[in-house]
Amino acid sequence: MPKLNYQIILHVMGLLLLCNGGFMLLSTLVSWYYQDGVTLEISMAALITLFIGTLFMFTTRGHSKEVKIREGYIIVTFGWIFMALSGSLPYVISGAIPGFTNAFFETMSGYTTTGASILNDIESIPNGILFWRSLTHWIGGMGIIVLAIAILPLLGIGGMQLFSAESPGPSADKLKPRIRDTAKRLWLIYVTYTAAETILLWVAGMSLFDAVNHSFSTLSTGGFSTKNASMAFWNDNPMIQYIVIVFMFLAGSNFVLSYFAFKGKFSRVLNDDEFKWYFYFIASFTAIAALVIYFEADVSLSSIDHPMVWGEGESAFRHSLFQVLTVITTTGFVSADYTMWTPFLTIFFFGMFFIGGSAGSTAGGVKVMRHIIMIRNGLIEFKRTLHPNAILPVRFNKKSISKEIVFNILGFFILYMLAFIIGSVGLGALGLDFETSIGGAASSLGNIGPAFGGLSPVNNFDMLPDIGKWWCAFLMLIGRLELFTVLIILTPFFWRNR
Repeated sequence: MPKLNYQIILHVMGLLLLCNGGFMLLSTLVSWYYQDGVTLEISMAALITLFIGTLFMFTTRGHSKEVKIREGYIIVTFGWIFMALSGSLPYVISGAIPGFTNAFFETMSGYTTTGASILNDIESIPNGILFWRSLTHWIGGMGIIVLAIAILPLLGIGGMQLFSAESPGPSADKLKPRIRDTAKRLWLIYVTYTAAETILLWVAGMSLFDAVNHSFSTLSTGGFSTKNASMAFWNDNPMIQYIVIVFMFLAGSNFVLSYFAFKGKFSRVLNDDEFKWYFYFIASFTAIAALVIYFEADVSLSSIDHPMVWGEGESAFRHSLFQVLTVITTTGFVSADYTMWTPFLTIFFFGMFFIGGSAGSTAGGVKVMRHIIMIRNGLIEFKRTLHPNAILPVRFNKKSISKEIVFNILGFFILYMLAFIIGSVGLGALGLDFETSIGGAASSLGNIGPAFGGLSPVNNFDMLPDIGKWWCAFLMLIGRLELFTVLIILTPFFWRNR
């Protein structure tokens, strides 16, 4: 195996840091506009990041421009780590988040679009810092590397290896033959949706600042809010919550389908297996949750909606739909504390932690496509038992799926559940109770945000010891990059030169 090209790795790290520094300067402008007192501190963080990025790029300007598979995995994994480290600087320098561990946790939660927070009083944080916090969601949502590969060809660097490592799921659809064109179209759709939601939320009654921040969080399926109560702050404005519901649904669906919809190819959307099951899951789970909430005697709707707006039936439906979507798409917004509804619904929502959104979306989790293929393969195994000589391929979108893809998906699921078990044991070893341990591990690995027990929707992750925060940050990273990308670089054979 050829030696690693460390120069190209550092060169791309420099490019990512330059992008990060540029986004920090945007936060500086927001801070200056609102005169929130931290403009200088955010500017210092931006300049430090830009300086280090420039230094990396300048010292490696004579690099070989070939990115091979191993370099791609290293760039993606360490790219996220470098971005999280540099992204912590505005919090640390401004003092908005005390301690580097807390700052790194919040930043990793932002870039991985997990939405887990250690902040106890979000509304006391300066606007420039809140904007940066939401912006980390937006950058990480479509993927730092997908952003970078739109620029890499300008430097003469191919981006396919980075795109493969950044998007390792079972869907390999590309909109255009050239990877740079694919990245640009994905980002154009992403920006268009963000702008549309911002305008709609603003018109519906949010301030422009809140609308921008919540649009960043929604389209990235992140979940950071500018309010302590998250989306429950707007429980008296159902229209705002319905707007967020629509865009959570879009963010959790495959962005390739959005491209086809914009091109008028609606049949490609409606006939897509994953999209249909994504819709079926949401519709059926919402119906079950709404019926339980409406008819369960000990569930007080007044504790969910205060004040009541459009009636108990509408309230039960809206909060059920909102919370089902926020869990399945791994957005993590909160309109109510679903852990207080009924024990049945608590277990019901915990099961949804392992579903995830669509492949090719900004959502985390296992992904709907993998579940479909695993279920279909399981059913075919029953048929093979009765007809051992029959040729019974697994089909998806009316096409046969190769055994390699099926084995990859089964391997991923086993590894995912193993990571969940190890993650839970790790938190339990720190003295956390059973419910908090399994909820924290499932939430971090699935990039969901709110969990159960001490990490329920009305609490946050500040109660974790420092080592627990680092452990959850690691789970967030491997969950966001779908396990293989990060875990493969921890194997000895990855680093062997021969």
